[in-house]
Amino acid sequence: MTRHRGVTLACSVVGAVIVALDGTVLTVAQPTLRRDLGASLTQVQWTSTGYLIAVAGLLVFAGRLGDLYGHHRMFALGMLGFGAASAGLGLAPGIGWVIGLRVVQGVFGALLQPATLGMLRAAYPPERLGMPIALRTGAIGVAAAAGPLVGGALVTPFGWRAVFFLNVAPALVMGVLAALSRGPEPRRAVRPPLDLPGAALLAATLVCLVYALTAAVDSGRTAVSASALLGAAAAGCLFVRHERRADGPLVPVEVLGRSAVGSALGLLVAASAAMLGALFVGSYVLQDVLGLDPLRTALRALPGPLAMVPTAPAAAVLMRRHGPRRTAVTATVLLALGILVLSRLEQESSPVWAGMGFLLLGAGFGTVMVTATAVVVRGVSMASAGVAGGLQQTALNIGPAVGVAAAGALMTWTDVASGPTFTVLACVCLLGVPLALRLPGRPEDRSARSGTDAPASVADHERLNPRAR
Repeated sequence: MTRHRGVTLACSVVGAVIVALDGTVLTVAQPTLRRDLGASLTQVQWTSTGYLIAVAGLLVFAGRLGDLYGHHRMFALGMLGFGAASAGLGLAPGIGWVIGLRVVQGVFGALLQPATLGMLRAAYPPERLGMPIALRTGAIGVAAAAGPLVGGALVTPFGWRAVFFLNVAPALVMGVLAALSRGPEPRRAVRPPLDLPGAALLAATLVCLVYALTAAVDSGRTAVSASALLGAAAAGCLFVRHERRADGPLVPVEVLGRSAVGSALGLLVAASAAMLGALFVGSYVLQDVLGLDPLRTALRALPGPLAMVPTAPAAAVLMRRHGPRRTAVTATVLLALGILVLSRLEQESSPVWAGMGFLLLGAGFGTVMVTATAVVVRGVSMASAGVAGGLQQTALNIGPAVGVAAAGALMTWTDVASGPTFTVLACVCLLGVPLALRLPGRPEDRSARSGTDAPASVADHERLNPRAR
């Protein structure tokens, strides 16, 4: 079992890193891609928007597929498809091909992302999930820090196609490795039906929501955004109505029926919205107000993702000692403090001041991400681990879209005054404090309760999953 856990952890970490690195290096490559292919700004924006919409719409459904057919299988399919789509992108003859293949890449990215958490839930008992999740989060921090530097190093001598070829070899290798390794999966006497109508309604809800937010940021088309928001609300209401009546709902009651899981998902949305909104505004202030070039801006912001590397494993230790509740509350306040430090960038423009703000941002967000993710994944049974992973990834896609859209609107309304925008984002972050207070307390407190939110024991994990012994 130790070997299986090692392979599972490696697949989870590398899969998360490839997805994170793909997004950051593409941002650096987009200006060159636009010039080489003669594309418009709107077309280039759709290379990111198309991917985001595909991912957001399919994450929960992909997680459910993993619950039913095996997370290793979904991960292998997702990685192999992601690698093949990356190779196609590197050979794409025009911008239309790039946009289409980015959507395809998003479909396979949606398959693999929930599986990176579902595999961990199946391989590790709940009490031991904290550190694997922390290692995965720390690796994402490294990818976020290295992405702009790697992208610049590849695009300058080799062009934009190199950033896509970068994914091909590791994706194919990890996909084959996952396909060959039979990781532990829960045994099912009867496989429940797949809720296709629920999946379609949830996908329509999320696609409309993401499109509304990205349209508001990219083009400022208020009428289009408002129509998409209305569509999201209508589809969302139909989804809730359908799920209440379905015999085998896409999102089982045990997932969102647990108060701790719903609170953790809400905390992820609030924290990621505040974090990405602050990064968006901070980058604008550093470049357009203080006059720094993109490289110097990236270096000023570098302490943020680097801080996630040590704070992620530290968060796992803090959770064991003090419980998720105290850890999440402290981290949320730390994140808000970092945003408030950045609100004085125009007055305090020294590298030390900016570095301090981004450092607090990374440390706070990394800790929130580890804590909330651990609560989501270990708060459900192995039979619903993929759905939980899909919801966690959805929260981390919706939150940034909300944060960037809100920051862009606030900057417009306040005549690009960064201080008020940062202050509002700090308040958004602090909305997560009441949610963090609803997370489980210290381990001894959970063991003394009657267990609706308490994770299963190691013995239960091994009883439900005999191959994990």
